[in-house]
Amino acid sequence: MRPTRLSALLLLVTGLALTAPRPAPAALALEDPERGVLTLAPVLARATPAVVNIAVRSLRPDETNPLLRDPFFRRFFGLPDVLPKREVLSAGSGVIVDAEKGLVVTNNHVVEGAEEIVVTLKDRRTFRAELVGADPATDLALLRIPAEDLTALPFADSDRVQVGDLVLAIGNPFGLGQTVTSGIVSALGRSGIAPERYESFIQTDAPINPGNSGGALIDTRGRLVGVNTAIISPAGGNVGIGFAVPANMVKAVVAQLEKYGEVRRGRIGVVVQDLTPDLAAALGIAAEGGAVVSQVQPGSPAERAGLRPGDVVVAIDGHPVRGATDLRNRIGLAERGTTVTLDVVRDGERIALPVTIGTPEIAALETGRLTPRLAGALVTEIPDDHPARGRVQGVYVARVVPGSPAWRFGLREGDIVLAVNRREVQTVAQFREAVRQARGVLALDILRGNVRIFLLVR
Repeated sequence: MRPTRLSALLLLVTGLALTAPRPAPAALALEDPERGVLTLAPVLARATPAVVNIAVRSLRPDETNPLLRDPFFRRFFGLPDVLPKREVLSAGSGVIVDAEKGLVVTNNHVVEGAEEIVVTLKDRRTFRAELVGADPATDLALLRIPAEDLTALPFADSDRVQVGDLVLAIGNPFGLGQTVTSGIVSALGRSGIAPERYESFIQTDAPINPGNSGGALIDTRGRLVGVNTAIISPAGGNVGIGFAVPANMVKAVVAQLEKYGEVRRGRIGVVVQDLTPDLAAALGIAAEGGAVVSQVQPGSPAERAGLRPGDVVVAIDGHPVRGATDLRNRIGLAERGTTVTLDVVRDGERIALPVTIGTPEIAALETGRLTPRLAGALVTEIPDDHPARGRVQGVYVARVVPGSPAWRFGLREGDIVLAVNRREVQTVAQFREAVRQARGVLALDILRGNVRIFLLVR
């Protein structure tokens, strides 16, 4: 009979253990002497009570017919601008991170727009959950349940996770109930799945399916390595490529969600790019990883700290920086007003620069002042704390009032306008000028998530 994935992994671990020196007494034992089998059951017995099932009831627009998404179609047939809503039931997973306070972390997309959230524990107790806060940029949300005798998972240091580490995924796939799967860490620092989010995923081949979202990825000591959040699959099922938000990112987001109900990201005012071998050679440095500062904004915290274009940031508070995305993620998780120390390589010398995280300052424009056709929307420059900053050139739609003209023409909050009538716009001033010079139809080139679309505003 073909061995299971877990059996094969345990046999591999055992084989390596037989050829390696005898471990110290504190090392993890996988053998159950009473039954004479290899098992991770003791680890799971401690960890699984901290993983919960989440049932969500929400109201969503009834868009069963694709034509209903077209604002021109709705207006032509006299349909309402705001579509009627229908009740939707969905399921996901969550992880208890504070037993005394009843705090449960899950994915934002699991509870987004929820009218009611019900958490079911492993012992089958159920509780209505309160949404403490959410952060769409990391796809994390924090819940609170009024429960006692809870079990919480301790956080692992995800910066120490290595490719090849054995991990276990615990969740509620397809609403079947608590399920455990196994695998290894396949890759670290994955990004580019959704440009509008902060990403530094842990990739794993532990089977993750719909419903696992918000569940735990743990190591063989029962510590939380990450929160499962996404899969890549043409058919919607597991194909051995799953992603988890690293535990250190989860810990930082949870702290701010508990304190403020949101993540209050700051800025230091730099534009950065990855340090490539060619750039390293041109700058005459030997660093293997880091972020090259290409621009420092005047009057920004970075300028006040002494940061200059051409500097290479190689570490933040002693933690190595792998690249530009890593730097943006770490700065984005630092609370406003706190001070971080950047290790910078300049002219071959390594220096430390303390930088105080500042408050974002961006230009904003009420589009209704330009044309009544776009009334109801607020356009800003892409915020410093937005993951697309430095990677995408455009202006950001910060707000759209439901039912407004901008809403009816299809503009949505979070859109990035790349061009107006084929004229690229990188600042609010350029957007204002392009709209003013437009005659007749406005053709907006929009980036929505990973998809580029065109909106025609007549």
